[in-house]
Amino acid sequence: MTDAAFRPVEPERQVYAWPNLAKATAVWARVAALSFGGPAGQIAVMHRITVEEERWLGDARFLHALNFCMLLPGPEAQQLATYIGWLMHGTRGALIAGGLFILPGLLSIMALSWIYVLWGESALVSGLFFGLKAAIFAIVLQALLRIGQRALKNGAMRAIAALSFIAIFAFAVPFPLIVAGAALIGFLGARAGLPAFAPGGGHGSHAGPQVADAETLLGDESLEMPAAARRSALIAGLAALALWLLPVAALVLLLGPGNVFSGIALFFSKMAVVTFGGAYAVLAYVAQEAVGTYGWLSAGEMLDGLGMAETTPGPLIMVLQFVGFLGAYREAGGIWAATLGGLLATWVTFAPCFAWILLGAPWMERLRRNQGLASALTAVTAAVVGVILNLAIWFAIHLIWTDVFLLEAGPLRMQLPRLVEINWAAALLSAAAVLAVFRLKLGVASVLGGAALAGVLLSLWGIA
Repeated sequence: MTDAAFRPVEPERQVYAWPNLAKATAVWARVAALSFGGPAGQIAVMHRITVEEERWLGDARFLHALNFCMLLPGPEAQQLATYIGWLMHGTRGALIAGGLFILPGLLSIMALSWIYVLWGESALVSGLFFGLKAAIFAIVLQALLRIGQRALKNGAMRAIAALSFIAIFAFAVPFPLIVAGAALIGFLGARAGLPAFAPGGGHGSHAGPQVADAETLLGDESLEMPAAARRSALIAGLAALALWLLPVAALVLLLGPGNVFSGIALFFSKMAVVTFGGAYAVLAYVAQEAVGTYGWLSAGEMLDGLGMAETTPGPLIMVLQFVGFLGAYREAGGIWAATLGGLLATWVTFAPCFAWILLGAPWMERLRRNQGLASALTAVTAAVVGVILNLAIWFAIHLIWTDVFLLEAGPLRMQLPRLVEINWAAALLSAAAVLAVFRLKLGVASVLGGAALAGVLLSLWGIA
């Protein structure tokens, strides 16, 4: 195995010097440090650095890789970094690129989790998170609109979104079943030749090639990877699977399925398999289960965790570390048990991401061109819109109203607010955040910063 998964043969393609592993590590550290603003912003940063500045790969190859990552469960931005790292420097490059993409968020969320537990009752910290909750509500609405505009292109996709919303909001159908049902509908629609289920594109962030593949280090795309690269990726992918599944099995066998650490390992392992559609879609199910079923944290704390993830670099799905942290803190007791719970949640969330990339990378052409698989993803993306709508409503209910009750009638199982019990400070701050996002067109950082400052001031004045 060379230090690249697929290095072009023709030397004239290498218009830039091929970076050694140390140089590549510095580049990936820079990408990770600048990876704020959700997957769209993270992918834009990665494109600017790896395509426009470093000329490692061209636009067509970059978008090709992004489409491949969108077919897989897990955060596509982190997986895209892992895949490009593999192309450049094989398995070591994949581990460095994917690992560094996670590291800043892991350290930031862990530090904030400690602060939250140890000093969360102070007016300064509680006010900070009060303001962030209002901003998060507006940001989730923005994500809902953005994904909806891309995914709901016809009546069939809108129907899937509506049915998904009804299923999760009114009947508490688990997110994995919604994903499976939507994927099956999309696959069958493609097999039937229905035009409504034709697969769409990726994020649509780059309108047309700007950097030609042939003028970059990796050159033009190849349908087949060298045998040595495929073999190395297979071995590394199987190792990643083992490093994910064996610790989970050991925890269940040694501690029993009822132990909190076993529960964290099993629950977030399940999330790793069904995390299609991004963090916002998954968080709806995590909130449903972690708050309602396991009782690891409250609805307000779930909102606080998302506020942490939005204000730190790295994938938004890093909020799962905070969920595992509080779950272990409540059930096992103590800050060190909480730390272990947070790290365990992160491990079982991201170890599978490396496995999916390393096992699938050598075959990405065939996967990407499988129309049935691509159509299944199109239907899942439509279903995600309904799930994110549920998340937005769930956030609003627990943010703006102070009294929430569970309505159960036959198969119906809905959380509803008592409309007279309104937190007016939260309602007005949320309305201001929505106005800032949709009317004033302020960026995420400005909205988060302004809302956090307003929350602190309201708390110090005794209003929040």
